Amino acid sequence: MLGLDASFSVVDSHTAGHPTRVVLSGIPPLPGDTVRARRDHFRDHHDDLRPLLLHEPRGHAAMVGLVPVPSAVADYGAFFISSYVYLDMCGHGTIGYARTLAATGALTRETAPEGFTLETPAGVVDVRLDWASDGALAGVRLRNVPSYLAAEDVTVTLDGVGAVRADLAYGGMWYLLVDAGPLGLSLDTDHVVAALSLGSRLKTAFNEVLHDRGLIEPADKASVLFYADAPGEPAAARHLLVLEANKFDRSPCGTGTAARTAQLVRHGRLPVGGTYRAENILGVAFAATVVAETEAAGRPAVIVEIAGNAHITAFSTIVRERGDPLPTGFLCR
Repeated sequence: MLGLDASFSVVDSHTAGHPTRVVLSGIPPLPGDTVRARRDHFRDHHDDLRPLLLHEPRGHAAMVGLVPVPSAVADYGAFFISSYVYLDMCGHGTIGYARTLAATGALTRETAPEGFTLETPAGVVDVRLDWASDGALAGVRLRNVPSYLAAEDVTVTLDGVGAVRADLAYGGMWYLLVDAGPLGLSLDTDHVVAALSLGSRLKTAFNEVLHDRGLIEPADKASVLFYADAPGEPAAARHLLVLEANKFDRSPCGTGTAARTAQLVRHGRLPVGGTYRAENILGVAFAATVVAETEAAGRPAVIVEIAGNAHITAFSTIVRERGDPLPTGFLCR
């Protein structure tokens, strides 16, 4: 018989290859009037649960978790946890949550024919559902928070690399958009280690500049999104998002795709109503459509709708046995 001191019911899915672990039970009550406040309470009082749920041996460096919580302003509420940081918004995770709600029967074609609203720490997003004739969920279209280009041609110099430029854009999280072509970087499964090494160095160097110039808050960090434009296709590219030296986004990155779409609009390469195709290194794509213009943080912004899908990988119960010598798991860099 097992002697347990923690137990969590979870549903795992992947969105274009990147995992989402939705935690359905085991989280203590989280006080607060907003999703952000409930997330902050979890961070301040229950952060030990994050590595337990996401780190090895129950997870890995790239695992992302989603914690459902009540919302006073939307149909659902949720916040996102990851191996290193808390996320204000997560596109692939939201798509994974929609798939989980459908897989558990919480949402059906009859109860949610068009979709639902979701309160996240970044704001309320609109999640639209495409149902097949047999009632299966065929696709998800996430209408994201406003996305905008915040700074152009931010430049750093790395030993052995030279000058590297990036645009800073927001899509619910901060991203440094770096063209992989001038760096000679191949965005494919055989060159991930090289991308992680260069991307983590760039992330450190760029964030020092961003903080010094006051472009982002001291508590924020922008991640490096490498892109390679598709030859002959002005509105298509391959993405590889470097999060840490040992962590990259397997999906094209929903919020990163929204940020890149905002950049393309500001550069005059994509009109309102246009669609941008962002492919990951596995050949799976998100379609990002510019549905409206708006304003955010005093800047021109766009509302981007990200279309993708997720697939269930496991229904399981995560446990921690009393006496486990690694009670909160571990990560190796």
